[in-house]
Parts: sequence; structure tokens; C-alpha cells
Amino acid sequence: MALQCGIIGITNVGKTTLFNCISNTKGETTNFAFSTNKSNIGMVGVPDPRLKKLEELQPTEKLVPATVEIVDIPGLTKGANQGEGVGNKFLADIRNTDALIHVLRCFEDENLAHVDGSVDPVRDIETIDFELQVKDLESVEKKIHRLEKAAKTGDKDAKYGLEVLARMKEQIENFGNIRDLELDEKESKQLDDMFLLTVKPVMYVCNVDDSSAIYGNAFVEKVKEKLGENAEILVIAGKLEAEIAELEEEEDRLEFLKDAGLEEPGVNKLVRSAYSMLNLQSFFTVGPKEIKAWTIKKGMTAPQAAGVIHSDLERGFIRAEVMKYNDFITLGSEHACKEKGKLMVEGKSYIVADGDILHIRFNV
Repeated sequence: MALQCGIIGITNVGKTTLFNCISNTKGETTNFAFSTNKSNIGMVGVPDPRLKKLEELQPTEKLVPATVEIVDIPGLTKGANQGEGVGNKFLADIRNTDALIHVLRCFEDENLAHVDGSVDPVRDIETIDFELQVKDLESVEKKIHRLEKAAKTGDKDAKYGLEVLARMKEQIENFGNIRDLELDEKESKQLDDMFLLTVKPVMYVCNVDDSSAIYGNAFVEKVKEKLGENAEILVIAGKLEAEIAELEEEEDRLEFLKDAGLEEPGVNKLVRSAYSMLNLQSFFTVGPKEIKAWTIKKGMTAPQAAGVIHSDLERGFIRAEVMKYNDFITLGSEHACKEKGKLMVEGKSYIVADGDILHIRFNV
């Protein structure tokens, strides 16, 4: 699935530190603002404990997790919409992503100066929102200008488009984001050719000091108050996560986590949340050579899921033999699932569920 999740934020908030904890590609971290002018791109394995559970019942040569592409985008500052800092590149890279992880600095550090002179994550949210809104307003106004010409000729679609765009323009001019508008399918189609920035789903990551890893701090509380109950907010201690990521042995990592009072690395939750935010889920293929989690969009049919494995499987799809993950784990084998009537034969209209174990029958 060619979907990307972009990590964004003001410069010097810990974006690249978090990126390095989860990615197979490492970006350079420094204490200087705007020290990089290019995005880092990495394929990230999605932590999924179900793979290990499947291996307990079906020994295999290798486990292959699902992956998601994460882009660490250069830091932003006020005036990015006019090219300040690395603003133009930043905004262009955001436009190419499908969802955003907004990292907020929620820690004090006298050795790491904040670009605006003080730590204030709420102000940082407003700064980035404003920069994205300015670019979106430009896009909306351009389309309004184009549709006005068509509407003068009596084009009904153009007139309808102007009505929808008027709502969007008002939302942005009131410092609102397009994602917060309730748009039906017909209205949403007006967005397709604009690639707006504030329409993308956003998850917020509060980067805190080590002592605040479990319960957060006053900065986090201000973020929660600003964003409200419906926002997705994670609290992660970036410096602590970096130390965990450097440990090679699983046993050492678990001991480190235990000492810190954590059950798992916070970045694991981050990756799973990004995966879900992109509207993705996994199905499994299970065998002695490989147990693999395959990435599909939610709502995909069995033939479409088969096509993710190989185009021939979709083209020649006959049927899918399906076991639910919980049934397989509970009963212990494919044979037991068959005996209990838990192995189902599904056709082309079957919608694949998260965790389904599939065996595709096809003929090309």
C-alpha cells in the first residue's frame, strides 16, 4: 500500500529522534534549528504480537510484519507559507502524505533552545495550523476563481462547487481546519483536485521528559485542554525511547521498560496508531516457510486482498479459505478449525476483516 504518514512539528521538538526509534532509515539529529532541508523516509514494521502467537502454533522460518511508510519532514517556523526556514519544501512534502503525526515539545531543556524562545505546545499547534491554513486558503481561492468563470455560463456543477467552497473558505478564515467540517461524499469530491493540507487526519504526540513518560505533565494537560476529547494524543518520552531502541537484546529492552514503568515502547503504540489512522489493517498468511502480515485498506474484498499478495491471485481468484485469528488461536490448528466448522469458504464479495488468516485458491 503506497500510503505515507508524515511526522511534522516546529523545529527542535524531537521529530527525528522519534523517527530514528522506529525506522530502518536514520536521520541526523542536532541542537540547531533548520539543520536539515530534506525529508527522511523509512519503512517501519508494525508491531503485532499476533505474529508470535501464530508462530507458537505453526513453527516457521521467518515472521514478516506489516509495514507503513513514515516521512520525517523538516521543522517548520512562522512564515513557512512564505518560504521562511525550509517552509516551501516542508509544505510540499506534507501535501504528498495521507495522514500526519504532529510532534509537540512538552519538555524543558536549557541545552536545546526553542525556536520561539519558550516551550508552549499550544502555541506550536496554532503556528503549524496557521501555516497550513494559509496554503489551503490559497488553493480554495484559486478553485473559486476557476469555478466562477464556469458558473457564469450556467454550469450547475460549478455553482454547487462554489457553495461548498464558500463553506471551506469561511472555515479557514475563522482559523479552522477542513478536517473538522462535516462533509458528505458529494461535498468531499470538491476536495479531490486540491490536495488540501488541513483535511488530513492528525495524531498528536507529546514528547515529554523521562519522568513524565507515564503520567504526562502540565504541558500535556494544556494540549489536552486545547484539542478536546476527540483528538488522538499520545505521550512519549523521546529521549527514553531512543535509549531503548539502541539496545540490541530483547531481554535488555524488557528490563529497561520495566525499570521505567512501561509495558512496551511508546513508539510501538505510535506506529500502530499511524497504521490505523491511514485506514489500514492486516490479514495473515500462515505456513512453515513464512508467517506474514499483509497490509490492506479497511473494506477491501477477498480478491483485492489476494491482489496485494500477487496480481495473478486477484486475476484468477476462485475463492478464499478463511479462519478468524481468535478461532485459530483458541482451537490450535487449521485441522481443528475445519472440524469445528470455523474454516469458511468465501467468494468475491467477502470483506476481509482485521486478523483474518487467508488461503487463496486461484487459477490463471
